[in-house]
Amino acid sequence: MIRIRGNVAIDLGTVNTLIWVAGRGVVLDEPSTIAINSANGAIVAIGSAAESLAEKEPQEINVIHPLRDGVIADLEATAEMLHGFLRKAGSPGRLRSRALVCVPSGATWVERRSVAAALEARRRYTVELIDEPVAAAAGAGLDLGAGEGGFIVDVGGGTTEIAAVAGWRVVRAVSLRMAGNAMDEAVVNAARSGLGLILSQRAARQLKVELGLTGGQAGWAEAVGLDAARRTPRIEKVPGDLVATALEPVVAAIGRTVQDVLSDIPAGLAEDVVRGKVRLTGGGALLPGLASRIEEIAEIGAIVAEDPLRCVVRGAALMLESHRADGLAGVSA
Repeated sequence: MIRIRGNVAIDLGTVNTLIWVAGRGVVLDEPSTIAINSANGAIVAIGSAAESLAEKEPQEINVIHPLRDGVIADLEATAEMLHGFLRKAGSPGRLRSRALVCVPSGATWVERRSVAAALEARRRYTVELIDEPVAAAAGAGLDLGAGEGGFIVDVGGGTTEIAAVAGWRVVRAVSLRMAGNAMDEAVVNAARSGLGLILSQRAARQLKVELGLTGGQAGWAEAVGLDAARRTPRIEKVPGDLVATALEPVVAAIGRTVQDVLSDIPAGLAEDVVRGKVRLTGGGALLPGLASRIEEIAEIGAIVAEDPLRCVVRGAALMLESHRADGLAGVSA
């Protein structure tokens, strides 16, 4: 078995968890999901295997998403899931490694402590925490070590982190508990009210990614759900404008918050933000039309960072490799 002989960086997200291991890079990217046998408490599956059972309601199998709005809602399930993921990544054996875990900037002390507790349960790691926007900024290419500042919109599943950063610190930030999951729910509601179609969360997410705010190339996408009246399976061509209209309230709220945070940044940071533009990271950054809509609302340039899904874990890895995690305010658990 491969053994971790160094540090690990963890992007513990509401929807997905990513793990980077020193010397090996990103070794795990799986759904933050665990399936437990409700009869005996045994773990049935974690990650992708567990997510494949979600919303299918197999008897005696409880599929749990243990994080909500970017923070831990079920500590025991999160601890079991994390240790399962780390076993997949390679056991650290007896070596006590450092683990740098990314958390929402708006997480409370109790919420931060619960993240540390989930990893420290088996005393294998010295756990340190870092605000997601700082890690996202580093992963999006900002040279924070050279004093460069910037503006990050990290759209995850449970939260959207909107922040101005400089010098490996948050300058101004809002952790908006409205992100990818809220978009999925909006599509589910729109399909039911507008088409009489009951969609799974997975089907809604696929429509969101395919159609987004632009309507897609064809202006529609096919989805399979249940007929709301007959409760029988049905295939439907879902119009792009129905999805775009459903997504708009969530996107508008993100755009307005970007505008609010921008209005509060120091004058000395303005040039860095204008030159570097608003950088979109996280899975939600891939929503078609999001960058242009943010530009319209906030009246500032916006770009999607390279490989936005991995910006946070990549930035945390850079911090570990450069030892920048040491002594950062609010990092130590």
